[in-house]
Amino acid sequence: AALAFPIGLFAARLVSQGRRWEVAFAAAFVCLAAATIGLTGGLFALQYRSYYAEWHAPAFTRTWVFQFVFTTLIALYQFVVLGIRLYFPVGFIALFAAGVWFARQRR
Repeated sequence: AALAFPIGLFAARLVSQGRRWEVAFAAAFVCLAAATIGLTGGLFALQYRSYYAEWHAPAFTRTWVFQFVFTTLIALYQFVVLGIRLYFPVGFIALFAAGVWFARQRR
């Protein structure tokens, strides 16, 4: 979440420039959630890929490309199914607080 916060904040500022409080809150909520989930899923996919790289074909071959793409997609799917629920107890409250903070600050 700490790595995704600047990215989500930047995206929320781009989306909500000159808009009302409600739009700024919604933009912050959606952009911060998407950045956090996307970056965490990407890091999970990198770890997954590094584990299975031992059994993959030589680099930059057609078989390797298929293995790389499908390993990444499976890792992202597995993260969405198993890992995203870990964010809900405390992460949802923090996301709500960050959205309110973003919407209330003077731009």
